[in-house]
Amino acid sequence: MSKLISSQTDLTEELRNQIHKLAAEFYSLRHKEKRFVAGQTKVPYAGRVFDEKEIINGIDSILDFWLTLGEYGEKFEEKLKNYLGVRDVILVNSGSSANLIAISALLSSELESPLKPDDEVITPAVTFPSTVAPLVINRLIPVFLDCEIGTYNLDCSKLEEALSKKVKAIFIPHTLGNFCNMDMVLEFVKKHELLLIEDSCDALGSKWNGEYAGALGLMGTISFYPAHHITMGEGGAIITNNGRLAKILRSLRDWGRDCWCKTGVSNTCQKRFGWQLGDLPHGYDHKYIYSHIGYNLKPTDIQAAIGFAQLDKLPIFIIKRKENFSKLYQIFSFWPDFFILPQWYNNAEPSWFCFPITVKQNSYFSRRDIIQWLEDNKIETRLLFGGNILRQPAYKNISHRVVGHLNNSDLIMNQTFFLGVYPGISNEMIDYIQEKTSQFIKKAVISKKYS
Repeated sequence: MSKLISSQTDLTEELRNQIHKLAAEFYSLRHKEKRFVAGQTKVPYAGRVFDEKEIINGIDSILDFWLTLGEYGEKFEEKLKNYLGVRDVILVNSGSSANLIAISALLSSELESPLKPDDEVITPAVTFPSTVAPLVINRLIPVFLDCEIGTYNLDCSKLEEALSKKVKAIFIPHTLGNFCNMDMVLEFVKKHELLLIEDSCDALGSKWNGEYAGALGLMGTISFYPAHHITMGEGGAIITNNGRLAKILRSLRDWGRDCWCKTGVSNTCQKRFGWQLGDLPHGYDHKYIYSHIGYNLKPTDIQAAIGFAQLDKLPIFIIKRKENFSKLYQIFSFWPDFFILPQWYNNAEPSWFCFPITVKQNSYFSRRDIIQWLEDNKIETRLLFGGNILRQPAYKNISHRVVGHLNNSDLIMNQTFFLGVYPGISNEMIDYIQEKTSQFIKKAVISKKYS
């Protein structure tokens, strides 16, 4: 019998190796990098960059057919934990889900001083919807501050003015991989004993004073959507150095259950039928006891397998993003009369998500004019997410408080856009962006002068 098992094992491994080889050949034929043809090939603002390793990992996971989060998920969490130097990484199915359970965890009765509905949370008005949605869903009150032009992040000069007895936390996105003045934020939260949660979905690999984004506060969130620094297709994570929070986060992710067994494992606590919680009878199966109102927000192990291969590429991806950012910065610095260039603090080392540009008020062209020109020439652009979120149909009537004015947020909404810097953007594409932008400006200026 043992010989038969050994023979079957050898055969399956041989078949697995053959499949790996065929997958690598398929990658080289199907996904081989195509030559860039100016004016015909699209210049994307973002995209996935991968090789045969991601495909092989995904196939390996399918061959094992575990499907739900399993071994690859554990390996991914461990690798990312070591990379960022944090205590815990909790994988979820999206960055939006990461934000949702990060905020929801703060209301857990298992915390010594949980947040309560109607407590206030400071956040910027220029943001992505999934930063604000968890506050609204949990009946917390967003306190909106204006943003800086250039960094496109929270204006920290308004923090003290925003303070009230009901303010309990700050939830800040590191927009496009950049930072607000985190020294001011960290001093403010320490002085007033507030909670700091970082939406680092745009900022994997960004550093402030040598520390990674997401690890500066109580929790940080990450997205693995294809547009972000690495991808699982869909996917996200919460990082924290707080063990109690990590347990709460896993509970919220796993239906709200009290049990902490890994998927497919039973009786880790060695008293599965020895608990008495709530009004349940003594001995009720711990796997079906729920201490939180939670969800099923796990990714699949196939996604984790792909992400595991992507993590090895992250350092190279970050370097390439910085290089592309620098090239675009140099290009747009030729036209200081028309564009406000991105800015960052001396303590910041951004791992850029994209290259933001604000069109100055001028008599030659508008933001709409230039982005229409770029799009017509197959250069993708995007606006800065939701702009002033309070102008959005879904958010204009939410319970909230505004500190001061939101003039910059409106200006960003009307005049800012961004271009891609992801690793798939080649030097030829950068040159093409320069060529087409130069053509546009010359055409706009000449047309105005002789009209």
